Amino acid sequence: MRNTLVITLSVSTILTLSLMNSCSKQEQVATEQSSFDLIQDKIFTTSCATSGCHASENDGTFAQHGLVLAKGKAYKNLFETDPKLSDARADGLKRVKAYNSLQSLLYHKLNFDNSHHSGKTYGNPMPLGGQPLSAGKIEFVRRWIEAGAPETGNVADKNLLDDTTPSQISPFEALQAPAAGTGYQMKLEPFNVAPDFEREIFIRKPLGNTETAYINRIQIKMRPGSHHFILYGFRDPNNLAPLNQLRDLRNPDGSLNFVTFQQMGNHIFNFGGSEANMDYTFPAGTAVEIAPGATFDMNSHYYNKTTTAIPGEVYINLFTTKKENVKNTLKVLDLANNNLNIPPKQKTVISKTFTFDKNIKVVMLLSHTHKLGEKFEILIKGGARDGEVIYTSTNWEHPEKTNYTPYISLKKGEGLTSKITYNNTTDQTVRFGLTTEDEMGIIFGYYFEE
Repeated sequence: MRNTLVITLSVSTILTLSLMNSCSKQEQVATEQSSFDLIQDKIFTTSCATSGCHASENDGTFAQHGLVLAKGKAYKNLFETDPKLSDARADGLKRVKAYNSLQSLLYHKLNFDNSHHSGKTYGNPMPLGGQPLSAGKIEFVRRWIEAGAPETGNVADKNLLDDTTPSQISPFEALQAPAAGTGYQMKLEPFNVAPDFEREIFIRKPLGNTETAYINRIQIKMRPGSHHFILYGFRDPNNLAPLNQLRDLRNPDGSLNFVTFQQMGNHIFNFGGSEANMDYTFPAGTAVEIAPGATFDMNSHYYNKTTTAIPGEVYINLFTTKKENVKNTLKVLDLANNNLNIPPKQKTVISKTFTFDKNIKVVMLLSHTHKLGEKFEILIKGGARDGEVIYTSTNWEHPEKTNYTPYISLKKGEGLTSKITYNNTTDQTVRFGLTTEDEMGIIFGYYFEE
C-alpha cells in the first residue's frame, strides 16, 4: 500500500510540474515581443514617432510625408504601401516591401551612409537632425524586411538592437569639382551646429567667372542633417552683405539676428534644393546666363536634435556649356504671394495670379512653402488652356521639380496661378514671413522669352 501511494504521489507530482512548466512556456511565448514590436519600441517610438515628426496626423510635417509611426498605426502605414516621395514611387519602392529591403523606402531613409544604394537618398535620411541609428538596428530592420516583414513572430536576432556600431561607415567626402573649363565649384567649409539647435547661415561668395557663364547642370552634396541649400542672387546689387562673412539667422540663444533677417528680403532664388545629393540637368539647348563677376549668397539650413554638436558642410557644382550650344537663355521665375493670412485650426486655400508682359515659354516649375503647405497647384491663367493644372506637389520639404516637354507657351497677358492648401494645425494665425514659423507661397522655375 505504501509503495503504491508513493508511486501515485510521484505521478501526481510529475503531472503538476509538467503542467506548471507548460504554463510557464506558454506565458513566455505570450509575453515575448515580436520583431516588429521591438522595432516599434526600440526605433519608431524613440526616434521617429515624436512630436512634430511622425507622431500623429496633427504634426506640422504630416502633410509632406503622410506617415504616422505611432504604436498601433505604424505597421498598416508601412507594409506594402506607396510612398509619397515621387522619386521613390518612380523607382517602384514601397514604404516596406516584403522580402526586399532595397525596394523598401524605410530601409533607405534609415541609412545616413547611402553608398549601399548607388548614391540615392530619396530625400533626407531619418531621423532628421537626430542621431543616426546604429548599424545593428539598421541590420535588424533589414533582416525583418527580408524575412517578409511580418507583424507577428520573431524573425531577426534581437541582439542586433544592442549593437552600437556606428552606421556611417563611409566618411563624408568632398564633391569632386568640375574639370577645368567645364564649370565652377562653390563650397561652405565645415561649420558647427550646436546641440538641440536649428542653424541657418549665409555667406556671400564670388563664383569666380571672369566672363558670362551659361549653366546647364547643377550638383549639390551636403552632410547629413541639412534641410536645404540655396544659391541666392540679389534684387538690389547696391545693397549687398560683405564678401566672405558668415552671417547667422539666429543668435546662440535662438533669437533672430535682425540684420541677417532684413538681408533676406534682397534675395532672388537661383539654384538649390533639399536633397543631400542632388544632380539636376536643364533641358537640352537651355542654360541659365550668369553675368561676369557674379556673387551669390550661399544659404545652408541644418537641424541638430542630438546632445552633441554636428558638422555642416556643403558643395555645389555649376557646370557650364558653350554659348553656341544655348538656343534659349533661361531666366528665373520667382513669383511670391506675400499676402498670406492663414487662420488657426483649419485648412485654407489661397490663390494668386501672376501675368507676364511678354510671350514666354516655361521650362521647369518648382514650388516652395513652409511646413503648413499641404498641397501646391499651379494653373494656367488665360488662353486656350485657362484653368488647367500643370503642376501639383504635396511635399513641402521635397517639392516636385517638373520639366516640360514641350515647353508651356504663355502669351502676353497670360500667366500662372498658385493655388495652395495650407493646413494650420497651430493655435495661432500664420502670415507670410522668412522664418520657419512663418509661411511662404512661391512659384520657382525657369523660363525664356520668345
